[in-house]
Parts: sequence; structure tokens; C-alpha cells
Amino acid sequence: MKLYRLGILLLPAACIAGIAFWCTTPVFSIEAKGAAEASAPKAWSEPAAAKYLDEREVWWQSWPRAQKDHGTVCISCHTTVPYAMGRPALRPAMHESAAAGPEKVLLDSVERRVERWGEMVPFYSDAEDGAGKTAESHSTEAVMNAVILTGHDGREGEMRPVTRTALDEAWALQLQTGEDAGGWIWQDFHLSPWESHESSYQGAAMLMLNLGAAPEIFARTPEDRRHLELLEGYLKKHYAAQPMLNQVYVYWASADSPALLSGGERAGLLAKLLALQQPDGGWRLSSLDMRERLDKTAQPSVSDGLATALVALALEANAAGRRDGSLARGLAWLEKNQGKDGRWQAYSLNKERDPESNIGKFMSDAATGYAVLALERAK
Repeated sequence: MKLYRLGILLLPAACIAGIAFWCTTPVFSIEAKGAAEASAPKAWSEPAAAKYLDEREVWWQSWPRAQKDHGTVCISCHTTVPYAMGRPALRPAMHESAAAGPEKVLLDSVERRVERWGEMVPFYSDAEDGAGKTAESHSTEAVMNAVILTGHDGREGEMRPVTRTALDEAWALQLQTGEDAGGWIWQDFHLSPWESHESSYQGAAMLMLNLGAAPEIFARTPEDRRHLELLEGYLKKHYAAQPMLNQVYVYWASADSPALLSGGERAGLLAKLLALQQPDGGWRLSSLDMRERLDKTAQPSVSDGLATALVALALEANAAGRRDGSLARGLAWLEKNQGKDGRWQAYSLNKERDPESNIGKFMSDAATGYAVLALERAK
């Protein structure tokens, strides 16, 4: 979960943009010279990225504020969820035949909370954090547990009993009626992008991403399909009102679930994204979430790893492997902008933080998890 208050950004967490195929015409356009330059190979270090991600996950798992009951650890959208998504992509390059040590610890913790769900204490409570926080925390964690475990099982090609349980726990808390039917109540500390009013939509899109990618695994029963239809309806109904950041997640998910977006919605979002691409080929997170509550002075006006990687992932899904145009420039930016310690830099949307502090690295944790996923998928 995202513990992102008092300088923390915690979420029962991460963390996505969906894209469906584009008729018969090319999706992107750029002058041939520019495309050739953008697609020139740039060096980036997979071992350095793996080292950074592993060390940050180990730190998170040992951080006192992340410790939870029954020997478990809080899941966070900024560190844990992107780690669960991106770290497995590095296994071939690292010559690994199984999950890295920190991955195993993470999965064990999530599985323990799922299997003993009725005993687990929510990450936040009404008594300590304000009215409604117990229910918000419980619901958010259920969704993010399902995101982590369906992501794992989708890669493996088979749903395990513990993942079946996690999905059932999420379905049990899905809203069935009302304006937000198909979604979930969500943890809201007025902190973007993962603990705000709009974060419930992003979390729903993340779950849809995994379920839509492997319907033969996760939508086998009539009850699953009913919940999935509710989820799809929720995402379609509220798409237009979302900040662009959330729309990018749905754009990504719609690659496997085309009914999520109309052709006009896809075209409109793509045009906006291309207009926001910076001259250096990257994107800025603040330009994708321009809410009045945000401190516009908190984030530098430079491209960052989180926004660039997220958009690149969405464009990759849409481009069906074509590495050209704006996608090529975005990937080239990622290849050129890895730090010496293996991370890609990103910045808080809510306040200025020391980028070298542990809390200040939260956004870079997410950026690095998404960046390695985008770059490995581009191979």
C-alpha cells in the first residue's frame, strides 16, 4: 500500500496506460532522419538497474514504517508494485532461472496476507488516520494484492489457488451499484498519483491490464466475467473525467481490451501525448496530472523516468512492436538517462524532496521498475 503521508507515499499498491491496435494506418509519424537518430542504440545497464531495484526493495522490506502484522510488509505503489512488475523482466539478462531473493520475500508477504485475510490488520484505520480509512485501506489492498499476484501468474501461464483467493477478495469489495459501480473505494490522502480521489481509477485500470491480457486464465467463470464487465463499464464511464495520467493506464490496458476506448478517444489521447513530448524525447509527470491541488513548483520542468516509461509502455502496446516515431524517441531517452546507480530519476508531484533520501527515491523506484519493463519489451 502507499504510505505517502508525512513525507511518505504508501499504497497497497502501482501502479499503467492501455492501447488497442490502430486500424490499418501507421500509429506514429516522424521524419525519417529523426526516427533513425532516435532508434540508434544507447547503452544502459541491466545489472545496475537490477541492483538498484533489489536494494530498494530490501530497504523497503526492512523499513520500520513498512512493517505490518503477522510478519508481513506493506505494499507500495511507488516501490513494491513497480518492482513486482519490472524486476522479472530482467531475469534473462541476469541469467536468473527464478525470482530474485527480494521478489520471493515480497510474494511470500502478499500471499500470507491473502491467505489470512480475515486476520490481517488494514494498513490504515479510522482510529488513527480518520473516518473511512479502514475501509479505504482494506479495499485498496485487496485490489493491489490481486494486481501483484495476477501479474505473477499471468507470466507463469496458470492461476494458483492463492491468486484465485486474492481475486475473490477483490471482487467481494467491488462496488456493485451507484455512480462508481465496477470500481472500488480507495485510499485518499489527497496525494497524487496513488493516494488521491482519482487513484481508484488507476488501480482499477492496473487490474484490468492483467486480467485482459490473460482472460483464459482469469475470466474462466461466469462470476469472473460478470465482475470483469462491471470493471470495464466503470473504466469506460469515467474515462473522460480522468487526469491524463490515468487515461494512459487505460490506453495501455485497451491493447488487450479494445472495447475500453473508442477510436476517437484513442486518437485524442495520442494527439495530446505527442504534443506533450519534450524536445529531448521524454515526458514530464506533472504535465500528465495537472490538478489544481498540485504544487507546480514541486517538480522540475524536465523529462522524468516515470512519465517517459509509462507513456513508452502504452505506445509499445499500441505500436505492436514498431519502434519508430515518438515511441523510438521515448525509448532513446530512457536508454540515455539511466543514473550511475541504476535508477531513472522522477519527482514527487506533491512537495519538494531530497532526491537522495530514501523517501525522495520513491518516485524513482517506480520510474526504474517501469523503465526496465519498457526497455526489455522493446528488444
